[in-house]
Amino acid sequence: MPVGDDAARWTTRKKCLRVLVVVHNVTSATRLLDVLPLFDDDLRVQLLATCTGSSAFAAGTAELLADVGVPVLPWEQAVETDVDLVISASFGGQLDVLSGKLIILSHGVGYTKRLATPDTGHRTPDTGHRVEGGGDAVPAPVFGLAPEWLLSRGRPVADALVLSHPEQHDRLRLACPTAAPTAVLAGDPCFDRVLAARPRRERFRRALGVRPGQRLVLLNSTWNSDSLFGDGAEDGGGGGGDVVAALLDRIADEFPVDEFRFAAVLHPNIWHGHGPGQIRAWLDRARRAGLTPVDPLTGWRQALLAADAVIGDHGSVTYYAAALGTPVLLASAPLDALDPDAPISSFMREAPKLDPGAPLAPQLAELVRRHRPLPGPAEFTTSVPGESAVRLRRLFYSMMREPEPDRPASLTPLPLPDHETAPVTVPLLVRARVLGPGEVAISRWAGSRPATGPEDGGELHVAVHEDTRDVDRLDLADVVFRDGAPDDPRFGSPPVWTSEVLHRHRDCALAAYVTGPTGCVVRVRGEEPLRLTAVPVAGAEDVGAADPAVYASALYAWLAANGPDAVTTRARLARAVTDGLVLRTGDRVQRVRVAPLVPPDPGG
Repeated sequence: MPVGDDAARWTTRKKCLRVLVVVHNVTSATRLLDVLPLFDDDLRVQLLATCTGSSAFAAGTAELLADVGVPVLPWEQAVETDVDLVISASFGGQLDVLSGKLIILSHGVGYTKRLATPDTGHRTPDTGHRVEGGGDAVPAPVFGLAPEWLLSRGRPVADALVLSHPEQHDRLRLACPTAAPTAVLAGDPCFDRVLAARPRRERFRRALGVRPGQRLVLLNSTWNSDSLFGDGAEDGGGGGGDVVAALLDRIADEFPVDEFRFAAVLHPNIWHGHGPGQIRAWLDRARRAGLTPVDPLTGWRQALLAADAVIGDHGSVTYYAAALGTPVLLASAPLDALDPDAPISSFMREAPKLDPGAPLAPQLAELVRRHRPLPGPAEFTTSVPGESAVRLRRLFYSMMREPEPDRPASLTPLPLPDHETAPVTVPLLVRARVLGPGEVAISRWAGSRPATGPEDGGELHVAVHEDTRDVDRLDLADVVFRDGAPDDPRFGSPPVWTSEVLHRHRDCALAAYVTGPTGCVVRVRGEEPLRLTAVPVAGAEDVGAADPAVYASALYAWLAANGPDAVTTRARLARAVTDGLVLRTGDRVQRVRVAPLVPPDPGG
């Protein structure tokens, strides 16, 4: 249903136009999902889907199609079914045997990468970048622009090849003149959705758990061994070896967790080629240190908009970041994998490069300080920004020789992702400097060797999340903390939990239960519980700029400044209740109110 034997007997709407969406893999599906809403509300159209079965990255495709919820035809049935329009975002599979007009979209920033000639039987791409011939290596053809991809038996495979910029048409005319008449300039629907969502950048940052004053750095990798996430096994011309392994350790050692957030956007072929469970395993410690792996299907564009800087490679996401004007540092740029005439190649030659042997923090600081957007990405990503919905819908219906719906064409706005709390559960080394009465500067590090400078001083203590995997460190912690709802029955209550923690871990001086984005309940050993709450600053909208677990470390440092003497501790604690604390994390200042958990009875 609604095609096949006896379909006419069982279907409710029998006269629909049939639009077949051809999915090669999850990567190509992302672009198809961008354009499917152009058929919304049209009772004349029945959407169908099929999978070519020609991709090495088949995992995840069946689940994605099930979520889309349109009838999925086996390839053999799709070939035998009469349809009015076929839309694909790849050249994989025997597309020329399908009925109906065929439209092919790019699933990246135009056509930029070299990819070995497709197999003649199934038009299935190899995964290499170079083709051996006669003893000399010759460049592989450019995917999507070369005759090997565009022609079948000497004729264009597609009735319409969608391009986003005239420069792609110029390269097409040179590479494959026979297919040039099929080109249609219709913009980039993916980038149009990103541009339309720019006003919601701050919401996307909050969804990723980025606090005011934090910088979000996005690690972005395309697939293959010469990518940022690759191990350099096919290193040639810019791969640089296993860069990401070194980066993950440096992130933990060089960047205070309260001043920087890191997230990773990995190509769907990485997720589904190696398996989501394997990716999570590889990134386990990085995730526990605060790295957020971003959903490669639904969340990467929002993360791109939220980012303050991107460390990337030769993939489309890096180019999109540069087109938005975001500072980009290239960790891998294998030019032999790209069409030398494509604008992305010029960008790769000009953009700042990561020095894998040098500290990362100074490179990022210099990148942001000296950043001046290169004009190429913004100019060449699309020549008709904001127009793809109108142009694509006009193309789709003209191919079916049917009038468009009378409603304006539009794409679906990018959804607001779920909130990512990203708790740091690796043991934290905390450097605290008491600057004055009740004023403490805090830096927390998720690495084993926190970065130091000549201006750094203060005392170190250890703060550990109760859910840490490094359970042996709990007995060595000065501060033990956790986060959760204050009425979570599993923990009794914040006062009960703090009491239990101090009883269980005899060397712990302070326990902190984070109850929300702006407060926590703490208990100093031998004292009654206290509530620490962020104090709004007049004219500021960023109350709660710091993680409430930092409040606990600030209180610990303030109390420990003159040693463990009980009288001194109690006196300093009383002063903190009277005057509050001033907390400094990086350039941010946060006032914190310290109060008894249960206010005293005025008449008692």
